[in-house]
Formats: sequence, structure tokens, C-alpha cells
Amino acid sequence: MALAATMGLTALWMADAQAATGSATGFATQNGGTTGGAGGQTVRATTGTQIHQALCSRASSNTPIIIEVEGTINHGNTSKVSGSSCNTAADVIELKEISNVTLVGVGRGALFDQLGIHLRSAENIIIQNVHVRNVKKSGSPTSNGGDAIGMENNVSNVWVDHVTLEASGGESEGYDALFDIKANTKYVTLSYSILRNSGRGGLVGSSDTDTNNGPITFHHNLYENIDSRAPLLRAGTAHTYNNHFRQINSSGINSRVGARVKVDNNYFEDSKDVLGTFYTDKAGYWQVSGNIFDNVTWSSRSSDHNPAGPNPTSTTTVAIPYAYALDNASCVPSIVAATAGANKGLRVSDGSCTPQTPAPTGPPSGTNLSIGAGSDGSSKASGTSYGDVRDGDTSTYWSPSGSTGRISIKWGSGTTVSRINIVEAAGAVGNIGSWRVVNHDTGAVLASGSGAGVISFPATTLSKINFEILGSSGTPRVAEFETYAG
Repeated sequence: MALAATMGLTALWMADAQAATGSATGFATQNGGTTGGAGGQTVRATTGTQIHQALCSRASSNTPIIIEVEGTINHGNTSKVSGSSCNTAADVIELKEISNVTLVGVGRGALFDQLGIHLRSAENIIIQNVHVRNVKKSGSPTSNGGDAIGMENNVSNVWVDHVTLEASGGESEGYDALFDIKANTKYVTLSYSILRNSGRGGLVGSSDTDTNNGPITFHHNLYENIDSRAPLLRAGTAHTYNNHFRQINSSGINSRVGARVKVDNNYFEDSKDVLGTFYTDKAGYWQVSGNIFDNVTWSSRSSDHNPAGPNPTSTTTVAIPYAYALDNASCVPSIVAATAGANKGLRVSDGSCTPQTPAPTGPPSGTNLSIGAGSDGSSKASGTSYGDVRDGDTSTYWSPSGSTGRISIKWGSGTTVSRINIVEAAGAVGNIGSWRVVNHDTGAVLASGSGAGVISFPATTLSKINFEILGSSGTPRVAEFETYAG
């Protein structure tokens, strides 16, 4: 499978079975979406230095790249690498002043041992299926200020998925936080992950004046044996749903300084003060629904300690702009146990309380619902037709009259769709850049990304579905717009 080698990196043209799977969820789908290195070269790295070499060997700092990581990344094999397309540092995985990168664990797994992952002035980043443990800010060795994953200074559109983040104690043992966001970091999702055995889970905003962060989504995560900050929110908007909080020792979701958080269908267990405003008199707010509080204790209120319980009620409303499927809170412990963390097979939930295997990346099977349907679009180039995208013939195609445009499939009645396949015409493969899939009936964005191929999203019943091409590297030519129920 190896076709070329550059600077110790093996180029892979066939994706590993555990390579990045699925599409971003939550707030990471907004602001143009989060696609990481989709469409770029795939390379394999077994050391931290090779990760940095992969970044530095790109044509530019925004050239898409997928870095597949296998093995243990530690201080002994992570050196600074220089180049015009990177800005790295020794003893930390540095994603700095770059964009369009996917970092994904494959094969036997990727363990970042005592070594943190740092994002700074970066955008459109995916981190998936990695294990980060025991990152210290004091003692020896130190890395990334003691954070397992940290983001700061103008970071946007980040999806962190199926990761395991853990420490072996709190600040007195040399550790800081597992997942920190600060200094203008926006549109982030943390999903299907484990955060455990730490004094601090993480924060959004480093101080009461660092208030320009978020929005952020936390879903299907396990917070276990965490003292506080699960998470700490200073200003901004957050959505936390279908998370399992177990053994939160001092305080959990700490909404302060005007923060607003929607708390949906979570399971809180054997914990203390899991929601409220703590250690300050600068109030935050919450909207609660469908949560289960199992053996949760609540402290008395004071001027700087305002727990939401013992009977939490909403103090605000939070509008959520994306579609999401809620599992019932009663099954959250089992569904999170089956799906969250690295090396779990990247399984997810569709809201049915049953783990789902990742959707295959090849062409869908079943009936192509576009055959016999109708179609239209925003414009069409001379000699092309809207109907050519649903005729089963890849030698005919539709093109917009410019470099962007919309093509739609429509039915006379409600039709359930969960996958589409965009097939480009011969001679135009790779021309489609960024896109989004829209439920024409409601205007809801079902998925966003870049590059043609199979696109999956929660099953949706609609009468018309739009594929909107937002950017291209050449004239887009859509040979087929296939739609499938599953």
C-alpha cells in the first residue's frame, strides 16, 4: 500500500479501516463546517517528529492533510521541525498557525504519553481516536502547560472525537486540565470521549475577562473522577447532552460570567454539585431538560456558591442551530460505555440507545431514491441538465453557470434520506470544494464538508434536499446526485 516516502513518512492512498470516520457534529458544523484534512494526502506517523514533518512538508500551511498516527508519541521522539508551512515545538504536538488538518489514531492505537496537543491560531482541525495521558505543567517532564488538549489564540472549527484524556491527579501532583479552550476559540465539539482522573476537566475562558469563546458542544462523553470544571464556562454558549458524569467530587458544569448552557438528557451519578455557578458571584445560566440525577448531593447556597439543585430548573433558554438526536438519559451510561473513548471502533449513537458502527465510506447499497424523482438547481451551464444527476448515467452531468451553485432532488411527498452520494464526472474529479447539504423544507443544514463522495447525516424526512457547492477548484460537474434511506 506504500507508494512513496518523504522524510520518513509513508504516503497512503487507501484509507486505514480505523481512519477518520463520520462527519462533525454540534457547533463544529457551523461557521462553514469542520472537515479537517479531507481531500488531502494521507500520511502515516509513528513519532511526534514525523507528525511535525508531515505538517512542515505540505505545500502551504493550509494544504489539507490527514495524519494517521500509530504507536507511542513521547518526549523522546518529538522534536521541533522547521518549514514554511508549519510552526512546531519540541516536547508538544504543535498545531500552530495552520489549517485543514486531521490527526487520527489508527491500527494498534495512538498513545500520547506525557505529551500534550496544542492548537494555536489554527482552524478546521479534527482530532480523532487518540489517547493522551499524564501531561504535566510541573515536575518532569512538562508539556503544553499541563493540558492534555489545549486551544488558544484565534482557533476555530475544531472537532475532537473518540479520544481518551486522563491524568493521575490534580494540580498538587503537577497536572492542569484535560481540555482547555481560551483566547478567542470558537465552534468546537467534543464528542464520544473519556475525561477521567483529573483535578480539572477543562474550561472555556481562562479568566473573567477572557469572554470571547464558544459556542461549544459536549456530547456522549464520560467525565469520571473529576474534582471540578466539567466544564467551567466563562461567558459564551454551550450545549451539553447525553454525557455521563460519574464521581464529580466538588463541582461539575460551572456556568459563570453570563455563560449560557443547554443541559439535555445527561446522567449525573454519585457526584456533588454537578450544575450551577461556583466560586464566584458572577452568575451564569442554564436550560435543563431530561436529565437524571442519581445519588447527587447539593451544597447550601451562598454569595459565591449557587448550585442548581436539589431540583434544577431552567434560568434561560438556549437556541441550538444544528440537528441532533437525543438518547434517553436512562441509557446514557450504557451507550457512553459502548462508544466513548479511543480504540472503541468509532461507534456512535443515532438516538436509539444502541451503538452504531460507522457508516461505510464506499458507495451506499440499497435503492437510489433519486431515480424517478425530480430535480432543479440555482443555474445550469450550457449543454448540461438538472435531470442528468438522476439518470443513472455517469457520462452526463450538471454544472452550475459559475464556480458555485445548488443542485436539488425533490419528491412529491415526504421521503426519508440519511445518505447521499455525489459522483463527479470524468475529468472533473476533485473540482468540488466546500459544500453543505440542506433540508430545503426547513432550511436546516444536515451536513457540511468538502469534496465529493458519500455523505451521511441523521435520517431526515423531507420533500426536497439541496447540495450547495460553496467553493471549487475547477468547474464542478455532478454526474449523479444519489439519495438513500440508509
